[in-house]
Amino acid sequence: MISGSSGGPDGGGAEFTAAGLEPVLREACTTVELDSRGAELLRLGSNAVYRLTSLPVIVRIARDPSVLAEMERAVSVARWLETQDFPAMRVPASVAQPLVVGGLVVTFWESVQEREEYATVAELADLLRRLHWLEEPESLRLPYFDPLAKVAASLEGLDGGVSTEDRTFLEERAASLGKDYDRLDFVLPFGMIHGDASIGNILRHRDGHAVLIDLDGFTLAPREWDLIQTAMFYDRYAWHTEAEYAEFVHR
Repeated sequence: MISGSSGGPDGGGAEFTAAGLEPVLREACTTVELDSRGAELLRLGSNAVYRLTSLPVIVRIARDPSVLAEMERAVSVARWLETQDFPAMRVPASVAQPLVVGGLVVTFWESVQEREEYATVAELADLLRRLHWLEEPESLRLPYFDPLAKVAASLEGLDGGVSTEDRTFLEERAASLGKDYDRLDFVLPFGMIHGDASIGNILRHRDGHAVLIDLDGFTLAPREWDLIQTAMFYDRYAWHTEAEYAEFVHR
């Protein structure tokens, strides 16, 4: 799926288009001594995602240059999860990253498999239960979770096409939701979460087991947050069956 590809020079450098990113990909791969020739562009949206043909490696180029700290943390999380033998995306051991090329943040990840196959919600439940039992080291420097951070950033980025009345409504709605969230009582213990846990972020590895991907959302938060997307996808959108959601809850 190619989306959001009208891009301008978001990072103050390369244009975020297939053509504009080719030299960024080439320079990044050359820097870490990987061959970018024949790389396949899988997605072009908030990130450009490439699969190398020379090695089972995925290259991710972020549209937003401000995510450098997040990607540094994601790489650290991946390396730590590997020491815990936790099934998640891995990073190549020999690659020092992330890189900044053309004003854009580039990271390298081991490919899970040659085609995209999602695992099940039951396997997602198993991995979340296992993840929530882990005790993260202080060296990861995980931030505290802010449920409205992305909303606030989006509101700040609204352009002149949004009326003052609509902007005021959105800001007041966000403030009201923030107050509601602050009044919630949580049952599960506070700790490390994935931050974007859903069926879309659990893939089937080529050897058959399920792995968590997209590790840049790891934070410290009420652990219920990792359960809400599956509940919402079942209850509001009917993307999961009643039996699938029951199995998720059971596990």
